[in-house]
Formats: sequence, C-alpha cells, structure tokens
Amino acid sequence: MTSIDFSFDPEWMGTLTAPFMTNAFVAGLCIALAAGVMGYFTIARHSTFAAHALAHIGLPGATGAVLLGLPVSLGMGVFALGGALIIGALGKRISEREIATGTVLAFATGLGLFFARLSSSASQQMQSILFGSILTITDGQIIGFAIFDALLLVLLAIIYRPLLFSSLDEQVAQAKGVPIGLMNVAFMAIMAGVITIAVPAVGTLLIFALVITPAATANILAGSPLKAMIIASVLCLISIWAGLVLSAMFPAPPSFIIVTISTLFWAIAKGAAALKAR
Repeated sequence: MTSIDFSFDPEWMGTLTAPFMTNAFVAGLCIALAAGVMGYFTIARHSTFAAHALAHIGLPGATGAVLLGLPVSLGMGVFALGGALIIGALGKRISEREIATGTVLAFATGLGLFFARLSSSASQQMQSILFGSILTITDGQIIGFAIFDALLLVLLAIIYRPLLFSSLDEQVAQAKGVPIGLMNVAFMAIMAGVITIAVPAVGTLLIFALVITPAATANILAGSPLKAMIIASVLCLISIWAGLVLSAMFPAPPSFIIVTISTLFWAIAKGAAALKAR
C-alpha cells in the first residue's frame, strides 16, 4: 500500500521562489478574479449546476484534443463554449436550463470517456484534467489568463446592469425589456471561459470549489453585489495562495488544500451567521 508523507519540508522557502511556483501564484490571481466575479452571478442566477456541469462538458474536448495532438485547453474551451451556448439557448427559464444542462452533461461525459478509451495518452491525461495541476502552469497560459481577465472586465462593464437585473429578478427584468435570452447566452459563454482557465489549476472535479464556494461565503458576509464579488475574489485568492504555501511546507496536492481552505471559509461564515441569527 502506498503511504503519503505530510512531514514538514525545511526547504519550503526555496520551493516558493522557484519559477514554477511564481507562475502558480500569478495564475491564482487571474483565476481568483474571474471566479470570484462570475461566482456571484452563478449563485444569483441559480445556475450552480450549470457551472459545475460545464467543467465536465469540456472533458470530451480535452480528451479529443489529446487524440488530435492539439492543446488540451483549446479542446476544452471549444466544448465548454459549445455546451454553454446550447444550454443558454435552450434553457431560457431555470427549469428548462436544468433539463438542458443535464442532457448535455450526460452526452458530453459519455463522449469524453469514449475518447479516453481510444488512446492511451488521452487516458493518461484524465487525471490531470480531472484534478488539475496548478504547479505546471506555463508562461503562455498566464498570458492567456491575463487577456481573458481583461476581456471579462470589459464585457462585464458593458452588460453589468442588464446581467445583474436579469440575475436578481428575471421576470421583472423581462417586463422592463431586458433581453433575457441574450443575457442567458452571454452568462453561459463567459462562464465557459472561466471554467476553461480555472480547470488547469484544480481540474474539472474541483472547479466547483473555486467558482461557487467563495461566492457563497461572500453572500453571507456582504450586503451588496459589488462587495460580494470583491470578497469572493479575495477569498478565492487567499485559498489558492495559502494552498500553494501549505503544499510547499507540507508536500501534498495543492488542489486538495485549496479546496479544503475554501470550504473552511464557507463553513466558518455559515456557522457564524447561524450563531448571529439565534
């Protein structure tokens, strides 16, 4: 049986100054900004299942890209975006969105497993796709993350009011002339981008913890949308950076530690809110 050693590493400071760790910290900053902002809208729009599903919908794209010798992120992005557009177009209402999400997710999962069986290299890539590897982020990926964040902020600045209005009260927003269908598609497309850039860090199975958990914690602590987005991004960043530091001090998978810290923040905030309500 394989044993796991969590003993303290006295050389952890040297590990933190390594180039690959610097890339991980910068990538964490980019991911935290995107995940924190979009996490708020995900919860407000009751689309947590869709956000979780998008990561798995990107799975066949990732395994298919390995088969074709293409970048994994490219394949995942194409499939995640395609799935997002289908869900956004078919699921104009929450109930419809759940059905569309489940249908697309089931097909995509089966297709991803089929692609993985066609190639041993694709099968070997499954673990990194499912669980991520933030310590292997490259300079080119960081540039892509930064460009995506810049585009995300510009786009949100343009559609912020109608997107927020349709997220908080869809029926009233529709009565006021807000294009609900367009907002659904725009939101899902942006979320597909966030999932694509975050998956290399924590993988498709754990992405939920970065997009949803900090935002859920922020909603407990903040009273306004903007404050909630800022707090969610900060909590996400702390989780990632603290996870990287602890993984250097006590050798362990960074993804596991990042998710654990994020979950602890939520549990503490939830417990404090429950005590305050008594």
